[in-house]
Amino acid sequence: MASLLDLWPLLVAAAIPVVQVAAAVHVLLRKRDVRAAVGWMGLIWLVPLVGAALYAFLGINRIQRKARALRPEPAGYEAWLARAPLNGEEVASRLGPGAGSVAELVALGDRVTERPLLAGNSVTPLVDGDEAYPAMLEAIEAARVSVTLLTYIFDNDGVGRRFLEALRGAVERGVEVRVLVDDVGARYSTPSITGTLKRAKVPAARFMPTMLHWRMPYFNLRNHRKIMVVDGRDAFTGGMNIRDEFWRGEDPAQFSRDLHFRIQGPVVGEIQEVFAEDWTFTTGERLEGPRWFPDVEPVGTTVARGISDGPDIDYEKLETMILGAVNAAGSSVRIITPYFLPDRVLIRALCIAALRGVEVEVLIPAQGNLALVQWASMAQLDQVLEKGVRVFASPPPFDHSKLMVVDRAWVLLGSANVDPRSLQLNFEFNVECYDRELGERLERVFAERRSRARELTLSDVHGRSLPVKLRDAVARLFSPYL
Repeated sequence: MASLLDLWPLLVAAAIPVVQVAAAVHVLLRKRDVRAAVGWMGLIWLVPLVGAALYAFLGINRIQRKARALRPEPAGYEAWLARAPLNGEEVASRLGPGAGSVAELVALGDRVTERPLLAGNSVTPLVDGDEAYPAMLEAIEAARVSVTLLTYIFDNDGVGRRFLEALRGAVERGVEVRVLVDDVGARYSTPSITGTLKRAKVPAARFMPTMLHWRMPYFNLRNHRKIMVVDGRDAFTGGMNIRDEFWRGEDPAQFSRDLHFRIQGPVVGEIQEVFAEDWTFTTGERLEGPRWFPDVEPVGTTVARGISDGPDIDYEKLETMILGAVNAAGSSVRIITPYFLPDRVLIRALCIAALRGVEVEVLIPAQGNLALVQWASMAQLDQVLEKGVRVFASPPPFDHSKLMVVDRAWVLLGSANVDPRSLQLNFEFNVECYDRELGERLERVFAERRSRARELTLSDVHGRSLPVKLRDAVARLFSPYL
């Protein structure tokens, strides 16, 4: 009788078509992009076993499935239930003439976010850490009831220790404090601040600990949100981590620019809700009652709504809202982002808007802090430039800001970049605002930064040397994961 060793060639030969058929069926049923499906089918059938193996490791998107397994259901916070939402007509009347197309986004947001649009908010831009950090520290020092803080990076440096002392002081005054730091972001400094927080009796936790004990900017499923809420009434959110880099006075040589925002009014309940969801998921503790969710009275004229995004139940909510805003734009789209890697759908939307006559302008750093992202971005800039989208490269210092303004009336602010990592792979939080005064103010911020930037042209893109083009093209192949 033949041994298994003698039969292995026959077994392998028999297994090859089975594996190929199984992989092909998976491609046919799961791949929505026809071009991707055709490519994988060709590889599977033309390179037996190797093609199926590559598809198993690289072609199957496990990110969303894994995220949903880790975060199967929200904790059920609904801080906004007592608030009457606004409809598109009411928003259009508040914005005035010419705002009809932007107001159409209200219905889209209602369906996508499943949160109401709330009136009576105040949104104050805070430029760089020079403005943001003192305001945040002052708010913590004035806290009477509660402080919640969620951030991607919380460094154990000069700025981080100022926040540590302010939080320690709040705890000693009897204020309820909760601090949540992403597990990877907590490793950007050594020793990590989280241990120091716990020794100071500040309740702190790490979001989704990973087995890998080092930091890396390309890890998936990270909590990239930046949220701080004081007494359930005073919120801060935007793009700024807690580290010396963003405070010019702490380290002028390493200074980076950013935008943060102070928000007051009923929408703070939605912001607190996002923190509470993440805190309950991480620790099991529920944050309920007026200590965390007080009844907040209207304080301003901005209509706003929180938008959660992540690879779980909130998958692609932000990108859907961005696409809707670009398609609704009647006169202008302004984007500031440190990482510009739009996918094929968003590239097409930006190009169509430019071809319609909309002024589409994007501001990116001339010198990025992530080389692979910078190279991949350059490799696809020609796709938008040739259709009339204008791209400007801002000089140092590095600009980490994230902002989108449409028709000077609709503003999207928060933690998300225009890249796959933010829009598909990480947990993000943004706020959409309907406010012409705020839109015009941020339009001036964009104009000021654009005035110091250099406009990139097709000649810049096509003029790169062949080795540089090849390097950038290879980097672009990894863009879904950067």
